[in-house]
Order: sequence, then C-alpha cells, then structure tokens
Amino acid sequence: MPPPANDALAERWLLADVGGTNTRLGLAEAGALIEDSLRIMPNARFGGLGPLLRHYLEDWQDAPVTRLCAGVAGPVRSGRAKLTNHDWIIDSAALAHATGAAHVRLINDIQAQGYALDDLDEAQITVLFEGAVPPAEAARLVMGIGTGSNVAVIHRTDSGLFVPPAESGHATLPFVTGELGALIDHLGTVQHHRPIESALSGQGLQNIWCWLGGGPESADRIVTLAHAGEPRAVRALELFSRLLGHVSGDIALAHLPMGGIFLFGGVARAIAPFLERSGFHAAFIAKGPYRAILQEIPIGLICDDSAALRGCARLLRQEAAP
Repeated sequence: MPPPANDALAERWLLADVGGTNTRLGLAEAGALIEDSLRIMPNARFGGLGPLLRHYLEDWQDAPVTRLCAGVAGPVRSGRAKLTNHDWIIDSAALAHATGAAHVRLINDIQAQGYALDDLDEAQITVLFEGAVPPAEAARLVMGIGTGSNVAVIHRTDSGLFVPPAESGHATLPFVTGELGALIDHLGTVQHHRPIESALSGQGLQNIWCWLGGGPESADRIVTLAHAGEPRAVRALELFSRLLGHVSGDIALAHLPMGGIFLFGGVARAIAPFLERSGFHAAFIAKGPYRAILQEIPIGLICDDSAALRGCARLLRQEAAP
C-alpha cells in the first residue's frame, strides 16, 4: 500500500524568495514556516542561487530538505527562470542537485505573495482604504512595488488557491492627460514602450524625481526628503501615488478583485503614508460609471517581509494534499 500523500507534511521543505538584490530564505516543517529559520542573504556574494542555497543549508544539516519552492523575480518557463534585475539564470534541475531536494518548484515572486494571503493574520496587513465587506469567494490582487513592479490575481478553487503567473509591470502605462501625461511621454524616452515599472518602482520614483529637475538620488533618499517636507520630493511622491491610482484602477477593472488589493514591497511601504492625501484613491475610482464598484474594493498593505515564503509553503501544502 503506498504511503498517504500527506506524509509529505512530515518532511522538511526549503523556501526561497529570490529578489533582484537579496534572497530571503526559510524552512518549513509540518507545512508551516519555521520562524527561527528566516535569513536574508545578498545575491552579490554568490555566483548563483545554487551556491547561495548550499551556504544557507550548512547551518541546517540535522535533516535533509525534500522539497524546494522558490519565488523568483522574473518569468519562469519550463522549470527555468532569468531574474529581471540580476544576471542569474535559475534551473530547477541544478537546484535539485545543489540542495538534494527531490521536488523543486519555481514560481514567479508575485505568485508567492498571492499564495500567502490566507496565511497572513490581521496584524500583518495595514488597511489603507476599507471598501465594502468582501464576498467570501471574491478574487483578490497583489501588487508589488519595489525594485520592480508586478501584479497578479488570486482565485479560490476547490483544490485551493490559484495564482497565475504575470509580468504586469511590463505592460504599457495608461493614456492620461495633463501633468501625468507629460510625465508618461517623458518616460517613453527612458524606455520606449513606457512600462508600468518605469514609473511605479524604486527606479520609477527616481525617474519622476529627475523629471521634476532633481539630481541623482536614491529612492530611499527621495522618500526621506518627502517625509521631511522637501517640496520636490513631496511632489514626486504625489505624482507617483496618483499614477499608481490610475494603473491599479485599470487593473482592478480587468479582474474585479472585490476581495481586495494588497500592496507589498519596500517602495509600497515607503509611500503608503502619502496615499491618503495624494489623490491616489480619487485616481483609482475615476472610472466613470464604474466608480461605485471600485469604491467597494478594500486596499491594504502587506507588512510581513516573509509573506512570499509563507506563500511558497502554502503551494507545497496544496501540492502535497491527498
């Protein structure tokens, strides 16, 4: 008689959230993230993800890992991925060899965030705009704003959550008029097809700052200046926030995520205090006869840096279920 499928829950799993700059790591037992196992490792110290994972596992040799799930900041195709903002090529077979895991699952990092939603408690989500009480089976959206930008939709199914892969950050910015239109025209000189990411990311905030006449400055510094009241920095975040409202409103109409939109990422956390007073929500709901529907959509901020790891664990649990 074959062993029951849920024997997989007795195994140790390796979880990775691979960004363009750092990789977050953790282990799971009984299908749940082990909080004491969390580590952050800089990608620049390693020649690839395999060596980085081997280095991490040196501290956890008491039990082998049997499954690995990695959310990676880049498109995944046929078990291979190329990071968008780093020169690593990631291959499932190579990771299996590096870690000893018999089962390797590569997904996009936005999918990992989406799979995490049901494993986050209320304290890990800051409500930005309340909206209406969400229907139980409603779709939801996660929107990452950090080194890059991406959006994915989360559906409930009979077999668990389903989060399709996406590269929405490379879709073209919307047509708008006035000052935002002039900004988007300028961004076309930075990247010809005017991707969302050219405005709504850390580099995007820098692009907006420079368009306003600022010199070379990091996104973190621009946010710090805005919090201190520096006029050009405040203006940069206002434009960023209004454009975020337009873009997220368009995407919301495509998916009707009545269960909520959840922002995450370093830039999202940094600009969150400005959203309420910046015109973000006015731009979000400015969709003519669909204004009332968009007003019902709750908008929150994910504050848990380990959310993608929890999402990886959730996906492995679903796949191990009978």
